Amino acid sequence: MTGKFQVKFLEDAAEFLENLDEKAREKIYYNIQKARFSNNKELFKKLKGEIWEFRTLFNKKHYRLFAFWDKTGKDETVVISTHGIIKKSDKTPPGEIEKADDLRMLYFEQKSHQS
Repeated sequence: MTGKFQVKFLEDAAEFLENLDEKAREKIYYNIQKARFSNNKELFKKLKGEIWEFRTLFNKKHYRLFAFWDKTGKDETVVISTHGIIKKSDKTPPGEIEKADDLRMLYFEQKSHQS
């Protein structure tokens, strides 16, 4: 059974996940899989504009993977994860949302040159 979307990780997101301990990484992957099959705002939530976040709470740490939708493909909808942080306060740092949006624009710019 396939989810509502596929998830791909840009280099920064993959590197963030690689540098986490194994249990935290497994919990994040588990929550991403759950988010693919449900509309749970505790797992996947719109932040601002085109930017969303995968949300995981594990061992009292708030992990966030920023993401955006790529619906340009004919066959599948893809969510692209840009990068991740461990949140230290209730508010998401605006610079992280800007970084995600910059990476989103760069992604679509590069994608348009490949076609």
